[in-house]
Amino acid sequence: MDDGPGRERLRFTVLGPVRAWRGATPLAAGSPQQRALLAALLLRGGRTATAPELVDALWGDEPPHAALAALRTYASRLRKALGEDADALVSESGGYAIRPVDGRPLDLDHDHAEQYAAEAEKARAAGDRSRARELLDKALALWDGEPLAGLAGPYADTQRTRLDEWRLSLMETRFELELELGCHAEAVSELTALTAAHPLRERLRELLMLALYRSGRQAEALAVYTDTRRLLSDELGVDPRASLSDLQQRILQADPDLDAPAVSFDKDPAGPAVVRPQQLPATVADFTGRAAFVTELGDQLATAEGSVMAVSALTGIGGVGKTTLAVHVAHAARDHFPDGQLYVDLQGAGHNPSEPVAVLGAFLRALGTPDASIPDGLEERSALFRSVLAGRRVLALLDNARDASQVRPLLPGTEGCAALITSRARMIDLAGAHLIDLDVMSPEEALALFTRIVGEERVTSERQAAMAVVGACGFLPLAIRIAASRLAARRTWTVSILARKLGDERRRLDELRAGDLAVKATFELGYKQLEPAQARAFRLLGLADGPDISLAAAAAVLDMDAEDTEELLESLVDTSLLESAAPGRYRYHDLVRLYARACAERDEHPPSERDMAVSRLLDFYLATAARMYALERPGDRLIDHMESTNYPGLVFADRAAALEWLFNEAGCLLACARQSSSPDTLRRAADLLQLTKDLAESGADALQYEQVNAALLTAAREAGDQHAEARFHLALTYVRTLSGRLDEADENAKSAMLLGLACEDPYVCSFAPNDRGIIANAQHRHADAEGYLRQALTAFRDDGNRQAEASALCNLSRVYLDTGRVDSAIDLAEEGLSIYRRLGAKRRLANGMYALALAYTQAMRLEEATEQLTAALAIFKDSRQRFWEGMTNFRLAEVELAARRPATAANHAEQALTALRGIGGDSWRATVLTTLGRALHALGQTGRARVCWQEALATFERLGSSDGTAVQALLSPTVVA
Repeated sequence: MDDGPGRERLRFTVLGPVRAWRGATPLAAGSPQQRALLAALLLRGGRTATAPELVDALWGDEPPHAALAALRTYASRLRKALGEDADALVSESGGYAIRPVDGRPLDLDHDHAEQYAAEAEKARAAGDRSRARELLDKALALWDGEPLAGLAGPYADTQRTRLDEWRLSLMETRFELELELGCHAEAVSELTALTAAHPLRERLRELLMLALYRSGRQAEALAVYTDTRRLLSDELGVDPRASLSDLQQRILQADPDLDAPAVSFDKDPAGPAVVRPQQLPATVADFTGRAAFVTELGDQLATAEGSVMAVSALTGIGGVGKTTLAVHVAHAARDHFPDGQLYVDLQGAGHNPSEPVAVLGAFLRALGTPDASIPDGLEERSALFRSVLAGRRVLALLDNARDASQVRPLLPGTEGCAALITSRARMIDLAGAHLIDLDVMSPEEALALFTRIVGEERVTSERQAAMAVVGACGFLPLAIRIAASRLAARRTWTVSILARKLGDERRRLDELRAGDLAVKATFELGYKQLEPAQARAFRLLGLADGPDISLAAAAAVLDMDAEDTEELLESLVDTSLLESAAPGRYRYHDLVRLYARACAERDEHPPSERDMAVSRLLDFYLATAARMYALERPGDRLIDHMESTNYPGLVFADRAAALEWLFNEAGCLLACARQSSSPDTLRRAADLLQLTKDLAESGADALQYEQVNAALLTAAREAGDQHAEARFHLALTYVRTLSGRLDEADENAKSAMLLGLACEDPYVCSFAPNDRGIIANAQHRHADAEGYLRQALTAFRDDGNRQAEASALCNLSRVYLDTGRVDSAIDLAEEGLSIYRRLGAKRRLANGMYALALAYTQAMRLEEATEQLTAALAIFKDSRQRFWEGMTNFRLAEVELAARRPATAANHAEQALTALRGIGGDSWRATVLTTLGRALHALGQTGRARVCWQEALATFERLGSSDGTAVQALLSPTVVA
């Protein structure tokens, strides 16, 4: 940092090697004894150290004969090294001190750490745990290895011990904050490594026990206590301290106070995002009427400040204004819920209502819970949701619910909180709910709403016509809003013109009077007023499945350019028939989508235009996915074996943009594939799923990817399309292999091979044997595996598929490894990796590095294995491949274990368990647990190791896997003793 023209601040470090800089320029700090003198002066905070004190600090009880002369020499050399800042080293009263020069303070890492620690303590006292953790992270980041590294002498030894202890204390405080913030799953891996490095530090053991318990690993938590008690007895002859024993008892009793605490975050623990959620949609500026309901609901919500949870459920037909009223009331009641407001559209009126487990995941993230701390099951998520809300005052607006069963897991269940629900179904089976049946508006309210949108001047002069308009709308708020918006947008229209348009009953439909048909009639009013181009867009876009649709995809559906499409869609947004989900993205309300499809079936001429619109969308996704695939897998021949497309796709600037598109569009891509089940679209759907198979590796979309393939496989069988059927089998092979369901995967691969041969599909005929080889090797059928992989290798080479050839070589390397041909395995992996490098296949390069690292590990070339795996891990993370990220951490754990670094091995194994959560299947989890147990056993944590092995063994036995035999051997008394 510059302190003025030509003057830069002196910087010193002691929380690592003792060093000095002027600005960014390093200064020569001299010999170890000279640096020891510098450290002794720096750590006195500007106070003078006498010559005898410094002699004692540097040499202790055995100083050299000329100690004082040596001391003066060191001081003189330090002044020379400081150059223009030599005055910082002050000589007074027969001693020395280092002090600021010209009022410019010294820049010492130790002082910064003290400042950060003090600020963290204040932030924690003020309840800002996230800020406190952030400050402690800054303090701990200042350590650079061993403090006062390389310095001898009693003073350096004493200070080094003090600084090490201080660092551990700061780390313990940071872990306390981690647990208070709900980051228990993330804390486990680092705490495991720290307890290994400091086995007698009981506070670290306590924190590890609590982190494991909150992560659902109770048996391991108890095993940590057992290991600690044995270690303390063996090493020190003492029992664990009272707090550790008390924690063990509380875990045994499942003390609810040990559960993850309710935290009122000021910031998300993982970053700067807002943690008091403010998710309510904007209230409409022209909200009108409903005064009695507003008061009734407001009073009900206000009771949440007492000793009960307030639950109110609004019921009524579609378009009656349930959501508008609920949002308005929720905004008015915000002061009663200072800890946040949650909102979700439960999509209860559509074919695919939101799953409560997914909604809870979103709510927990909004409340600051890290992904790794969110359990998988519905009951566990619901319990954690209630725990997080305990002691807080939060309002949850659950919009468009299907029924009471969908809502129950989402209720806060805590005093001070409230839930406001809207639904078409009357929730008489929702215990304790305050039920409100919302009817249409009164004529006065309806006219007032119409007037606020259109303008008082236009309505006052045509009051009778205005009453006719709202009457024709059936006093339904949504219908009034649509009609009024159309009139407001057309300044040349009079109210009478609008009234005449709506006066024809053929345009309003008798169904406007009751039930779901009332919703259809309301939408009909808006639809019939659309211009022809608007109406066509409204009909055709409703045919596309998916949560929403991008502007580019919509342009494909409509066969228009993007600019004209955007103008058209924005005009539909103005009529409220379409919603703008985000810039460049659009969506229908579920009921509006159903109505749009009904209009398409009724009005689209010729009818083939409907099929053509969906076909264009499929072509757009297929062509775009092909460009993404080409960037991800250069040299792969899948694109040459695809069905042709008649509509172009997007062009990506780089691989990162392509991947971003893939994961952003995952829901839309899979929805489009699923609806493409007709005989003339099945093959393109199969190609789309092959191109997007990275979704199977990401974790988030793996289940949906499998479900879509399974559904389309059935459709292909019924259509008698062997080509499509083979490719769906191939995709199912891939996703089921990743999840460890090898028998199922092999059946799919076997079917794919037979069908591929029957229809002469070179892509299937090469990849199916490759997959069968992978499966056979995993099942220890090594001869079969080698045969399949050699068959695949020949097929890939015949097809000119260089990338797939590299993959087969790496897979064959695994077979050679498992049959003891280590040198040949290395050669094969290196050959495959060389091909990936020549192709520039970054994503697949990581797979080649992974394969080579396995061979290096077995050859005990451990440093080379670590280098390959570390590079691969960075690529997998960048590519969002959670499965391979987890597997690479697992392999790093194996390498570290072989290198006799069990603490680091345990850390990687814990990271692998976190990454593989929800993907990879039980078999891989059990395998990782086995390795984690080995690492823990090497660290002396035999109790926790045994728990890991017992869980692994139970899993292998349930799966009928022979891998359980090796785990059983680990559990023998001679091993676990």
